[in-house]
Amino acid sequence: MIEPVFEALRRATEFNIQSQQEVFKKWFSLGPGLVAPPTGAAEQFGKVKKEWSAFTNELVKKQRGALESQFSAGLQIVEDAFHLAEAKNPEELRAKTLELWQKALDCQRQLYEGQMRDFQDVVTKWTDLLMKEVSPRKAGAPKEAGATAA
Repeated sequence: MIEPVFEALRRATEFNIQSQQEVFKKWFSLGPGLVAPPTGAAEQFGKVKKEWSAFTNELVKKQRGALESQFSAGLQIVEDAFHLAEAKNPEELRAKTLELWQKALDCQRQLYEGQMRDFQDVVTKWTDLLMKEVSPRKAGAPKEAGATAA
């Protein structure tokens, strides 16, 4: 009964991880173009690199904390599962089992939601940093185009 739910959560988590890996691969494939920025932009690139590094460090620390809390919750669920045998009647067993399933599903949901929030934060931060890096170069381009059109 609960296996399809766990299977769906597992597939969703795998898809999320694969999507994150693909995005990171694409971002880092942009690296060689960003490693040798145009003259005068090296300092700006260094700032972006430093900001990205700080953001990545914070994100890893945040994910570590989330994983630790998930492991703790998982251990608690396993301990609770061993107490199912203490049920005095079938109704109590059913109620405890449903409660245990609900806890397990809530843990999975929280983990997945946290991963999605972190992924959105990464995309937002990377986009902001890239726009900060590219905006000075693009700001000059329309003026030149407007000057030639006038």
